[in-house]
Amino acid sequence: MAFRKKAAAILAYNPDILIVPECEHPDKLIFTNEANKPKDLLWFGENKNKGLGIFSYCDFKFKLIKIHDPSLKMIIPILVSNQHFKFTLFAVWANNPQDPDGHYVEQVWKAIHLYDRKLKSTRTILAGDFNSNTIWDRKYRKGNHTHVVGYLEAKGIFSTYHLHHRQIKGKEQHPTQYMYRHKDKPYHLDYCFVSNDFAKKIQSVEIGAYDLWMQYSDHVPVMVTLGD
Repeated sequence: MAFRKKAAAILAYNPDILIVPECEHPDKLIFTNEANKPKDLLWFGENKNKGLGIFSYCDFKFKLIKIHDPSLKMIIPILVSNQHFKFTLFAVWANNPQDPDGHYVEQVWKAIHLYDRKLKSTRTILAGDFNSNTIWDRKYRKGNHTHVVGYLEAKGIFSTYHLHHRQIKGKEQHPTQYMYRHKDKPYHLDYCFVSNDFAKKIQSVEIGAYDLWMQYSDHVPVMVTLGD
């Protein structure tokens, strides 16, 4: 929230594309620094203080894909393109309290089935706050975190963090969220999944440090760099 007050901290890393869950409406995004203004953006939500923002700080432009189902409020299929390249981005903030079937990972499970034809082993990225981890799997319920990851992997889409750092699901060494900003309540909830072609180009996957980022949010950034 209040992204305009926090933007400079993440923009110091010179992102090309930035996905910001719990982001305020663009009408509130008045940046004092001209360099902080995005070249393109999309925003989704009902609460102007707390939606999902997607920002471009390069020549990539965004276009909402027509198959978007508004009932899956915060999982957004986007065509990202410039003159030379295009790919499909699913921006994720898994949070829909109005859905009786479940409002966290269940949203992702529904989305990957609804958008199945757009999930390809090339030119596909899913990134954001999934609000889920294997540690919370419900053994006899279809659509838990392990099911989501397995479904994506069968499509040729993999977690950049787990690939790059060779981590076991549910035993991640680097938390992305600290409940109530307490260092002793760490969880790994934020992910960037990429198709196999992008996976071969991973240069780095950095998880923000607690001591730096807790002044801004209870989540830390997941920063993924892909080569040419």
